[in-house]
Amino acid sequence: MPSTPHRALRALLALCTAAGLASVAAPTATAAPGTGPTAVVAMGDSYISGEAGRWQGNSLTNSGSRNGTDRAWTGSAYDPSRVYGSTAGGCHRSDTSEVRSAGPIASSLINLACSGATTKNVFRASQGGQAYKGEAPQADQLAAVAAANDVELIALSIGGNDLGFADIITTCATDYIVWYSYCHDDQQAEVDARIDGVMADVGKSVDEIRAVMTAAGYAASDYRIVLQSYPSPIPRAADNRYGESGWARTNTGGCPFWNADSDWARDSLVPQLAARLKGVATAKGVQFLDLRDALQGREVCAKAAKQVTATVPPSGTTSEWARWIDSQSTQGLVQESMHPNAYGQQALGRCLALISARPTGNQSCRNTAGSGPSGMYLTAG
Repeated sequence: MPSTPHRALRALLALCTAAGLASVAAPTATAAPGTGPTAVVAMGDSYISGEAGRWQGNSLTNSGSRNGTDRAWTGSAYDPSRVYGSTAGGCHRSDTSEVRSAGPIASSLINLACSGATTKNVFRASQGGQAYKGEAPQADQLAAVAAANDVELIALSIGGNDLGFADIITTCATDYIVWYSYCHDDQQAEVDARIDGVMADVGKSVDEIRAVMTAAGYAASDYRIVLQSYPSPIPRAADNRYGESGWARTNTGGCPFWNADSDWARDSLVPQLAARLKGVATAKGVQFLDLRDALQGREVCAKAAKQVTATVPPSGTTSEWARWIDSQSTQGLVQESMHPNAYGQQALGRCLALISARPTGNQSCRNTAGSGPSGMYLTAG
């Protein structure tokens, strides 16, 4: 990409400003933007950081490799750093995260996203941004990356934690397991009360990214921002392979939700958030990647997918693509629940690769039934 006047000087200033803020953000070598290595950057929360990348499907076996689903198994113990590196127990940037699974779409594939992050962890510190898990705000980390690389695309997934996704999941699961009551009515009211403010902060996140890139000498035409929505980790009631009564959804399937709550999440909450995020993308002039249907048929407890067993090995074509709720906390960390697993992240990586080749227009990404993560495809929308 061509350099603009004074771009190298601005890049140097941006690098000096961000120096030392986060070791994960900046390669050791520096170069003027437009002449350095091309880069694609992931920013935001757990759905793009790689949370749950430890797992290849779900298995009821609690020992050893858990029938090959647990990639942290060393043969004698569990070492999550095999998957999450130095971010194990923290940001959970997995080796199969969306940007890492996108393939050779740039020389450098850089993951600044952090599990649990909110919009305030994206904003620059000078604009009210907050450090998180020992790292500087992501926009400040981006300044160093933009100075040392030719950043071509920035993928952003943010807003879910601001909206309280984890609390919604916890409430709905608790209402199924403990209280025998529905969650969708009161939780919809909570979402409606928060969503305008959340979308304003998502918009500010885009503005913050743009401000950093401008300060680093980039023109608006030098790079793209892709704002993405969230895939549903649970299926509609009609697609759940376990009956609503009894304990199978909890103890066997790991999807403890009532039919009415499942349908609300799949057909109301996820689409509502996607529509609002698309509105932000439109208002801010960035691309939108709709992931609401990305895990269709591959969700936790979906009829079209299978749990891994001693006779059914992990497979991207048959296994679930999202991490179940491990209610007994016998496998890994609870925070991994309801996130795309290694297969799901590989699928989202394919979506990112596909949209990287589409410089204009909003896109929806879906999977091909009976195919693995490589079978993802885009439709306009």
